[in-house]
Amino acid sequence: MQVNSEGVSSSRVYLPTSQTYTNLLDFFVSNFPHIEPSEWVARFKEGLVMTTEGQPVVALDAYQPNTHLLYFRRLAREPNIPFEEEILYQDEHLLVADKPHFLPVTPSGLYLHQTLLNRLKQKTGLQTLSPIHRIDRDTAGLVLFSVQAQERAQYQNLFRDRAVTKVYEVVAAYSEELEEKLPMTYRSRLEESAHFLQMIEVLGEPNADTYIELIEVMKPWAKYRLTPGSGKKHQLRCHLNALGIPIKYDQIYPILTPYQKYDLDFSKPLQLLAKQIIFKDPVTGADRSFRSQREIHLI
Repeated sequence: MQVNSEGVSSSRVYLPTSQTYTNLLDFFVSNFPHIEPSEWVARFKEGLVMTTEGQPVVALDAYQPNTHLLYFRRLAREPNIPFEEEILYQDEHLLVADKPHFLPVTPSGLYLHQTLLNRLKQKTGLQTLSPIHRIDRDTAGLVLFSVQAQERAQYQNLFRDRAVTKVYEVVAAYSEELEEKLPMTYRSRLEESAHFLQMIEVLGEPNADTYIELIEVMKPWAKYRLTPGSGKKHQLRCHLNALGIPIKYDQIYPILTPYQKYDLDFSKPLQLLAKQIIFKDPVTGADRSFRSQREIHLI
């Protein structure tokens, strides 16, 4: 892996022996059809495709099977996120960050430098940082990173085995009818919808469960504490929407609003916060409990 001057890590690609190509440009264009050929030409010209030793290669260089190449992404424009993350804890195994709203965890789509991962790499100088789990770009709060690459799987297994307690806080519509039922565990079956951004509830055996508690009321809003037992995509947003109390400023549920590429409205952050995370450290054996320093308010 190579890292450029802005802390952005390269991606690695294998050139298989089972295929042959006229040159390197032919390989990249054929294997990454979602990227325009002109973009690959530009990357080669700027030295953004290289050997694993960091030596730039040329678009018309011969295809060498059974080798690896590294390449960097290139963005002409990227949204600027004017909010800062905070490092709450760091040792030789683990880093805990407090993420602001709007900031993606890892590079994707329009986001490359303006991501939590790349910001932390620049701030700490730790190029081996890797997220153990993810939260949505719209969600604020705690994100865990492993420091040692060889330890990442041990931390990830905690989430796979549901050995982590995650607690969220949200501001959503107040419901007198729902208040009479709280606290409660809401269960349903969530599946991908026709639109990749939205999840939907379907009939069948539940695969998602959320424990819901009422914290505070200031009509027409209320603050709730959510403890998910499972980790389905958009689970909390989907469950509250199904209960008739969608999260304040949610741009996906119940109605999917047009995607904002660059001119983001920072005045209406999704009122969802990853507030606390509790687990037993699989590397050190220590009991871990971290709380976000951020707050969401009813007003």
